[in-house]
Amino acid sequence: MRRPDAYETDSYCAAIVVNSLRRGFCRCPDCEKTGQKGRKAAERTVERRVERETKKKTDEALDKVFEGDKAQNADKERNPADAAGAGNTGATAFGAYGKFDFVPGEKVIVAEDFSQDDLGDFPAKWNTNGSAEINTIAGSTARWLALTSKGAVTPEFITDLPENFTLEFDLAVTTGFSFYNSVLMISMVHLIDANNFTAWSKFGRGRTSGVLVWLHPQDAGSRPLGQSGYELWADGKKTMENKVVGMPAFNSADKHMVKISIWRQKQRIRLYIDETKVWDLPRAFADGIDYNGLVFSRDGAKEGETFYISNLRLAVGAPDTRNKLITEGKFSTTGIYFNSGSAVIRPESYGVLKEIATVLKENPDVKVSIIGRTDSDGSEELNLRLSKERAAAVSAVLASKFGIDDVRMQTDGKGATEPIADNTTPEAKAQNRRVEFIRL
Repeated sequence: MRRPDAYETDSYCAAIVVNSLRRGFCRCPDCEKTGQKGRKAAERTVERRVERETKKKTDEALDKVFEGDKAQNADKERNPADAAGAGNTGATAFGAYGKFDFVPGEKVIVAEDFSQDDLGDFPAKWNTNGSAEINTIAGSTARWLALTSKGAVTPEFITDLPENFTLEFDLAVTTGFSFYNSVLMISMVHLIDANNFTAWSKFGRGRTSGVLVWLHPQDAGSRPLGQSGYELWADGKKTMENKVVGMPAFNSADKHMVKISIWRQKQRIRLYIDETKVWDLPRAFADGIDYNGLVFSRDGAKEGETFYISNLRLAVGAPDTRNKLITEGKFSTTGIYFNSGSAVIRPESYGVLKEIATVLKENPDVKVSIIGRTDSDGSEELNLRLSKERAAAVSAVLASKFGIDDVRMQTDGKGATEPIADNTTPEAKAQNRRVEFIRL
């Protein structure tokens, strides 16, 4: 029998050790007694496999979230330079976001990423009449609240949903989610006491006034299509409802990790799934009602079929880009999002960038200085470089995607200097991660 060469010996030992680690030794010719070399080979093999699988899952997740439709991806393959937007500046190919008009609120008051909670625990600042726990998902570095049972959960720290607010969160669902499983209900409501959130379960009692929107990732049949609906409640009565089916924007096959954006302007509500506007209701919120609670709920939970929530962000105030930049000479926004630790602009930033570009087009003589700023996480040197790169990325997108002459834009970065909040909470850090536009 031929003796394996050096490279083959590693694989040979690894294969044997994987099957014999419980016995604590390897019986191959090179590892006759101690099994040391075999164990090391097994470790190397496992490490290489984990690296390959992790990279594959991460790439697949990022492709689904950031790349857009198939036609756009084909264009990227034909022209890699165009896919990057503008060389190495971090500019993003926005693809289907051309009609995305969502603009986040001016001041971040909630930024929940579950970083303060241990995996497997229910989050400390939430309440529930069911069960949920903090999990991770393959291909994502975030922590997620897994809604694992029938019931409702509520962030007790959200006690006011004012006339102008934006609510954003990432939503994921297990692939293969059954049509017969329950929907996810998202309710923005008036709560009469701390435990009244349970009224906003599917068959809960004691509802007063609220706006309930629901999502489901599977329509009837096997096609990758989802559903959505809404219910409007006032003084304990349902006043309006509707639903849409055959919805490709959220489904359990190829759109199972999405960004939900909700925008209230007085009575009006708009809801987006990624770049798709699903609902735009002009008379959803009732006048004179104190909307003071947010509730997520589901009526049932088949084992292994789970909704996940992450990166909850509530901001208030209606950004007045035009007035602040032209009249006051300065506009600052936390609504231009970047991939973590990089200058790659996320596509959901499109609405804010479009607003800024519109102002600049309407005022062709105006020149601006674009200044990037970060929170205090990381070294000063890293933050300074990152802030400069992010400012340059914004300028590149405004030039390449919106036609703003780059001679009208200067860029700079200030890192974590001059914070507007104390960097001790997720909300404060979100306030400090901003891009400023200063009229020259």
